[in-house]
Amino acid sequence: MHSFALARIDLRGAALPEGGALRDLLPRAEFDVEAALEKVRPICEDVRHRGTEAVLEWGEKFDGVRPESLRVPAAALSEALAGLDPAVRAALEESVRRARLVHREQRRETVTTQVVPGGTVTEKWVPVGRVGLYVPGGLSVYPSSVVMNVVPAQEAGVEGVAVTSPPQEAFGGLPHPTILAACALLGVDEVYAAGGAQAVAMFAHGTADCPAVDLVTGPGNIYVAAAKRLLKGRVGIDAEAGPTEIAVLADATADPVHLASDLISQAEHDPLAAAVLVTDSPELADAVERELAPQLAATKHVAERIAPALSGRQSAIVLVDGVEEGLRVVDAYAAEHLEIQTADAAAVAGRVRNAGAIFVGPWAPVSLGDYCAGSNHVLPTGGCACHSSGLSVQSFLRGIHIVDYSRDALAEVAHHVVTLAEAEDLPAHGAAVRARFEWKVPGGK
Repeated sequence: MHSFALARIDLRGAALPEGGALRDLLPRAEFDVEAALEKVRPICEDVRHRGTEAVLEWGEKFDGVRPESLRVPAAALSEALAGLDPAVRAALEESVRRARLVHREQRRETVTTQVVPGGTVTEKWVPVGRVGLYVPGGLSVYPSSVVMNVVPAQEAGVEGVAVTSPPQEAFGGLPHPTILAACALLGVDEVYAAGGAQAVAMFAHGTADCPAVDLVTGPGNIYVAAAKRLLKGRVGIDAEAGPTEIAVLADATADPVHLASDLISQAEHDPLAAAVLVTDSPELADAVERELAPQLAATKHVAERIAPALSGRQSAIVLVDGVEEGLRVVDAYAAEHLEIQTADAAAVAGRVRNAGAIFVGPWAPVSLGDYCAGSNHVLPTGGCACHSSGLSVQSFLRGIHIVDYSRDALAEVAHHVVTLAEAEDLPAHGAAVRARFEWKVPGGK
């Protein structure tokens, strides 16, 4: 059995740089969405002009199969659910139950603020009318992503929910049956056999089979991310999801067996997946590396996914002087998934500012969050957790302000409105207020 060594980045013994300079020292996968834009542009334009036929043709080119129709027949959904392994169904039902508990609590209430007597501003929250939810279907099958996208949309009150997933040659051009079963379990009957940039374009522009949506959510490959960037504005998007990533902040109290298994579990997703261990204990780092080899020998997908991910430029052990410095490093990294495995882990986790989701202590691994914690696993990647959140009910809601002022309430503040309009050289703005009263302001005519 051969040992497996992760790259090491030693940040001990000197003051850590600030801001972006620290972030630039940390490992990250190459994920050039800008370069992919030119590849997806003609695909999206073709779908805009030719609709369904273009989606089918591009799907046949990239997925190697042409389904009989873009929309999955209702019978196929029912058959998939009927044929679902009972243990998988029970696990999905529990995942749904827990996700609903968490996401139901995220609902926002209408709030009315009385600014002055006779003057109120109400903020009401309205769900988008129709969403398109993308479920990947490449290296793995992700029924859990159906749950994570559909549940918050339903809890937000979205009326039109459509799911798309790439057609699979092994299943006659339909998406994977476990994905279809998850849709049926959640009561989603509008499902499409389309993937990649062409699926995003289908949702954005609409086709004869699939009406356009207001918002597209869900993770995908670089071409899905590029199509989202290209079509943002035409349609709302949740985020441009990049390769998945885990960071672990650990000290000498952590169990190296746990850490090795958690790093491997995330690397299992994709050759570009990132696994980063930040620790102040060189002994723990050595112990984790010793644990990798026997665990790798006992798992699948090593050659094609896990080994390339762990040996890639995106994965490393980062050595720091202490937990304080480790906190600065993980905040700069802004991981999609961040585990805290230190003494007093809850207190340390409470000080983290940048992460998509935080997993506290040895009994909350990322795998729990992927399936059954109740949290959402559609999370910001590539450092975007410093400014963006994971998918939630709020992703599907729009806040609308309703302004209701009486004559007296407007009169009380009218002179301020006119003054500010004049200061911005927008006199018509002030005139729109003056026209409602029979008084003049200084300098007015």
